[in-house]
Amino acid sequence: MTYSPQPNPGAELPADEQPSKPRRRLGCALEIVETLVLTLVIYLVIHNFVAQPFEVEQESMVPTVNPGEYVLIDKISPRFADYQRGDIVVFQPPVGFGQGGVPFIKRVIGLPGDTVSLENGRVYVTPAGGSPVLLDEPYVVRAIDGGQAPTMPKSAEGTSSWTIEPGTYFVMGDNRPNSQDSRYFGPVNRELIIGRAWLRYFPLDRIGFVERPTYAGLSAAAARYVAGSSATTQAAIARP
Repeated sequence: MTYSPQPNPGAELPADEQPSKPRRRLGCALEIVETLVLTLVIYLVIHNFVAQPFEVEQESMVPTVNPGEYVLIDKISPRFADYQRGDIVVFQPPVGFGQGGVPFIKRVIGLPGDTVSLENGRVYVTPAGGSPVLLDEPYVVRAIDGGQAPTMPKSAEGTSSWTIEPGTYFVMGDNRPNSQDSRYFGPVNRELIIGRAWLRYFPLDRIGFVERPTYAGLSAAAARYVAGSSATTQAAIARP
């Protein structure tokens, strides 16, 4: 009795149907590289144009934002709407005031066209074509006696009144006795502002949106300020 040899599995398959381990490995490697590149591109787009995480390292915004806390910076909405009074913004420090390249975080107090004045430890804002308004600032750090810490010029001989030019913003920290801000370096150019603090996401017991206060007697938005225009004209074109 004659027996035929058992067929070798796979031996009859055409050569082009034979599985190739090197080819499979190359395909997997390419998929991994594509995934990594796509992830990097998405991260860079989000980081540069949409939102950016930021670790607070300074004490100038105590008690609103404390050192060691993390906030998410909104970069996209300022492209369509100007910064407003009360916004907390992160910006590159002006020349000569940098601290190892660490960005500053402060609150916007004065908008283009405003005049910001310090009197008897309080802050007054005069909008273009308007009257001085005393700011109610419950977020400012408390003094030893429990009252609101005064907002003083950088020195007894220092400037106590500033007119905010187009494209700049007057900023101050909520920790007024311990904040290097526009009282020292003047209004900040818009180009230096990275974005608006939007969300505190760490520590977990402090998670929440960073709220913008409203100021009685003042609109949130800036006037469409034009240098050299009259007060009457500025008032007429002020935003609601």
